[in-house]
Amino acid sequence: MESKMVIVFGFVVAVFLQSAAAQTGHVVGDSIGWTIPQSGAQEYVTWAASNKFVVGDTLVFNFATNAHDVQEVPKASFDSCSSENPIGTAITTGPANITLTSAGDHYYICTYGRHCQSGQKLAITVSAASPGAAPSVPPPPSPTNTPPTTPSPTSNDPAACEPVPAPSPSMSGVPTVNTTPGSLPPLGSSSHVVLASFVLSSLALVVERNRAR
Repeated sequence: MESKMVIVFGFVVAVFLQSAAAQTGHVVGDSIGWTIPQSGAQEYVTWAASNKFVVGDTLVFNFATNAHDVQEVPKASFDSCSSENPIGTAITTGPANITLTSAGDHYYICTYGRHCQSGQKLAITVSAASPGAAPSVPPPPSPTNTPPTTPSPTSNDPAACEPVPAPSPSMSGVPTVNTTPGSLPPLGSSSHVVLASFVLSSLALVVERNRAR
């Protein structure tokens, strides 16, 4: 039960950290904030090029209230520094936080006086948010396969542990004679015939000697 709770807690933390990392806050212009740049519009062009914007990120416009404003406009109005065809309502209270909710090009200007003509304008390109990958959970450890142990012989006789020699093949056409002491060759074998002939010859020799006496 405790391990399941740890896994669920880890999943929630991972999703939270991923969401926090996806929502990046970009301070427009960094240290100079949202104002009339001394170097002209190129200063905000350089700043935008050094940042990567993703859906869910936030633009932070730092400016003094009643001194500047932020208005999103289409590209044509951006190029001409016109507040015609505005997108949404101008934000006049600073600092202003604008969350990027759609991918594509976005354009912002300051409508005060000739601030836009002096370079207080920002164009950015927003990328679609990448789908979040669910944190991987390590698989449960697989059971260890223990090889079966071979039982040791229970016999105390050393001869029982000795290997049994394999019988050697007999020569072709020659019968195998059992050489075990105390055993006789099988009946009908050539060895038995030879033995019988030897016994008969011995008896005949004994008879001849008795007759000679």
